[in-house]
Amino acid sequence: MRLGILKTGAPPEALQERFGDYPAMMRQLLGQEAHDYVEFAVDAGRLPASPEACQAYLVTGSSAGVYEDLPWIEPLKDFLRQARGRSRLVGICFGHQIMAEAFGGQVIKSPKGWGVGLHAYEVLAAEPWMEGDGPVALAASHQDQVVRPPAGARVLGARAFTPYAMLDYGDGAISMQPHPEFAPDYARALIEARRGSRYSDGQADAAVASYEAPDDRQRVGRWISNFLEGSSATA
Repeated sequence: MRLGILKTGAPPEALQERFGDYPAMMRQLLGQEAHDYVEFAVDAGRLPASPEACQAYLVTGSSAGVYEDLPWIEPLKDFLRQARGRSRLVGICFGHQIMAEAFGGQVIKSPKGWGVGLHAYEVLAAEPWMEGDGPVALAASHQDQVVRPPAGARVLGARAFTPYAMLDYGDGAISMQPHPEFAPDYARALIEARRGSRYSDGQADAAVASYEAPDDRQRVGRWISNFLEGSSATA
């Protein structure tokens, strides 16, 4: 499968040499040889020529907000609307938010503040491409949230802090707020890089400690792979 990674942001520069950028993290999660990966630097104004350029697209995370007046935001929304139903679509964190906005939902900077650390999400609807039972624990790193899903979207996963954490829009498009591509070492390093600026010491300490628990990033990585390939879970 030719999978286009729509890059909408980057990790802090100081962390990139050790952990790579967001497309590299996604390739690591899904398998380096699993797809024919093509990267599009959307945050630099580069979009695919047409939805048919790839069979599927994955929209990465970003420090940008979908409501910001950045020159690449509206073109990306337009592209996602064009691609819906023509290519499979997956959104992660910012990708989740901009897909929700592009398809008619609403995203805001939440008054709840930052969600950071390893968060457990209840699975509300089991799909054929999902495997395993019970909640999934994944890295969270966001203040913006979807507060109104698009009409017709189904909520697949949620927690009290993030009631619209995973959405299925139909037409071969899904998105999720958490970061299955964040390995624990990177998640901890990111928290430390933001300690005192975005997070208080207490919040940072609790978030770092949360990564002592096991996560479900590999399980959810298989969900994404199954979804992209249009296949059912094998376990």
